[in-house]
Amino acid sequence: FSDDPLRIMRAARFAAQLDFEVAPEVVAAMTEMADRIDIVSDERVRDELNKLILSDHPRKGLRLLVDTGLADRVLPELSALRLERDEHFRHKDVYEHTLTVLEQAIDLETDGPDLVLRLAALLHDIGKPRTRRFEPDGRVSFHHHEVVGAKMTKARMTQLKYPNEQVKDVSRLVELHLRFHGYGSGEWTDSAVRRYVRDAGPLLERLHKLTRS
Repeated sequence: FSDDPLRIMRAARFAAQLDFEVAPEVVAAMTEMADRIDIVSDERVRDELNKLILSDHPRKGLRLLVDTGLADRVLPELSALRLERDEHFRHKDVYEHTLTVLEQAIDLETDGPDLVLRLAALLHDIGKPRTRRFEPDGRVSFHHHEVVGAKMTKARMTQLKYPNEQVKDVSRLVELHLRFHGYGSGEWTDSAVRRYVRDAGPLLERLHKLTRS
């Protein structure tokens, strides 16, 4: 780990790819040396993160990143979700909800792993910590978290040197992920449906998968 701190992330990636448990002493070393990842280039961190996200068991690897403090250095928006509570009270918190959405998005993939879809699933709610409000009736709201989240997604992906097209597509999916709500109860007009399709553009199929997830 000391020779090449990217190996700390690689340990999490191997756990995600091969579905094994990392030995406690290795987890301890990952935690102790997490801040060393700061010396690794953004491009190398991005590539390792992509391999983890595209693996068969990304939840396992992402949990390791969060639990060891690595996510605080490379994807702090993910760690921040542990502080939140889903407004529907269906999930323990937004962090667990996010990992579940990611897994359900993977189940909907038809042509192999889709990095754009998986990133959108992982980042779709990162705007919630900044928009959380406690309502008089005791409920928690996250108004416009999709707009805030889209900006945060663009900023994080840009810092990690993602290609411009991927930054644009993922942040657009994050921005649109709530748009479909209301259609099932008949509230949409024909023109609203056309607008939804037009706004989604070539991302329409991915947006459907993200919404279903």
